[in-house]
Amino acid sequence: MYRAIARNKRNTVFIILLFLVLIGALGWLFSVIYNSWAILAWVAIGAIVYAVFQYFMASSQALSMSGAVPITKADNPRLWNVVENLSITTGTPMPAVYIINDPAPNAFATGRDPQHASVAATTGLLDIMNDAELEGVMAHELGHVRNYDIRLSMIVFGLTVAIGLIADIFVRMAFFGGNNRNNNNGGNPFVLVAGLIAAIIAPLVATLVQLAVSRQREYLADATGAMTTRHPDALASALLKLQDYGQPMRRQNSSMAHLWIAEPLKPSLMSRLFSTHPPIPERVDRLEKMGSTF
Repeated sequence: MYRAIARNKRNTVFIILLFLVLIGALGWLFSVIYNSWAILAWVAIGAIVYAVFQYFMASSQALSMSGAVPITKADNPRLWNVVENLSITTGTPMPAVYIINDPAPNAFATGRDPQHASVAATTGLLDIMNDAELEGVMAHELGHVRNYDIRLSMIVFGLTVAIGLIADIFVRMAFFGGNNRNNNNGGNPFVLVAGLIAAIIAPLVATLVQLAVSRQREYLADATGAMTTRHPDALASALLKLQDYGQPMRRQNSSMAHLWIAEPLKPSLMSRLFSTHPPIPERVDRLEKMGSTF
C-alpha cells in the first residue's frame, strides 16, 4: 500500500519536472527567434497572477458551478457521519459537506489545504452506495485533500496557462509581426517554422501532461482512501457501480472535470482521448492488488 502511494508521488514529481522543461524549452525558442525576454517575462508574470487568483477562488467557483448546497448533520446524518468519522480517523479537520441534487452518481473534493476543504456528493451517489462503499468514496475524496491534490492541480493549471499564453503570443507575432521577424535571425525560415510548430504543439503536450497529473492523483487518492478504511474492496465495488450506473452530470463543465471521482462529461471519442480519469477497470485492478497485501 505504502509502496503504491510512494510510486504515484514519484511519478507526479517526474511529470511536473517534464512540465517545467517544456515551458523552459518553449521560452528559450521564443527568445531566440525574437531576441527579447520582455514578452516572455510579462506572459509568465500574467500566468502566475492568474494561477494565484485561481488558487484562492477555485474552490468557491467549483462549488457554485456544480450547484452544491451546504448541509448540516441534521440534513443528512448518513453522509455527515461518514465524513466526520473519516476526519477523526485521519486526524484532519472536518471539511464542509455539500450535497448536489443530481441523479448522476459522483463526488468531488476541493480546497487548497485541509483547513479550507469541502467535499460534495450527488443524490445519485447516495442512492446507490451502501455504507461501506460510501465510506470508500468519501475516503478517496478526503485523500485528495490530505495529499494537497487541489493545490497541485492549480500549480499545473498555472503552468498550462503559461504555455498557452506564450504559444498564442508567438503565433500572433509570427503572422502579424513580419517587420520584426525580418530583423531577427536574418528572417531564417527554418527557425520560424520550428517555432510555429513548437507553438502549436506545446499547448497540446501541456494538456496531455496535465491529464497525466490528474490520472496519477486519482490513483494516489484511491490508494490513500483504501489505506484509510483498510477496505479497498469497498472502494473497488463503488467504482464498479460508478461505471455501471454512471451518467453525465446535469451541469457539465470541462474545467472542473478533473475534480470528480468519475468522468462527469458526456462520453465521446475526444473525451476518452483526453479523459482526466484513468479507466475504472485499471483502478479496480490496482485496488484488488492492494487488498491482497493486507
